[in-house]
Amino acid sequence: MIEEIINDMTKIVNKMQDYIKQDIEDIKKAKHEELLNRNDEKQSMIEEIAVYKQQLNQEIVKQMQNGVDVNKYREKVDNLENELRTLFELNKKLSLIVEPIQRMYKDIVDDITEKNGGSFFHVKA
Repeated sequence: MIEEIINDMTKIVNKMQDYIKQDIEDIKKAKHEELLNRNDEKQSMIEEIAVYKQQLNQEIVKQMQNGVDVNKYREKVDNLENELRTLFELNKKLSLIVEPIQRMYKDIVDDITEKNGGSFFHVKA
C-alpha cells in the first residue's frame, strides 16, 4: 500500500512538473489561454497530493504499529521528496516570472484609478 501511494504521488508530482515547465514556456510565448486551461487540473492535482500525503502518513504509522520496518521504503520516500523539491523549485521559477507581470498590471490599474479620482470607471448619470 505504501509503495502504491508513493508511486501515485510521484506520478502526479512529475505531471505537475511538466505542467509548470509548459507554463513557463507558454508565458514566454504569450500563450495565456494555455496557462488557464491547465490551472483547474493543477489545482486538482494539488488537492490529490494533499490527500495522498495524509494517506501515506497514516499507512506508515499503521505499518510501524504492526512492527513493520518502514526503512525498506526509505529510497522511494527519498525519491518522492526529491521530486517534490524539484516541483517547488520549478514553481518558484514560475512565480519569479509571473509576479513582475502581475505587479505591472496592478501598477497600470492603480495609475488609471488614481487619474480617474479613485475609481476605475467614471460614470456620469
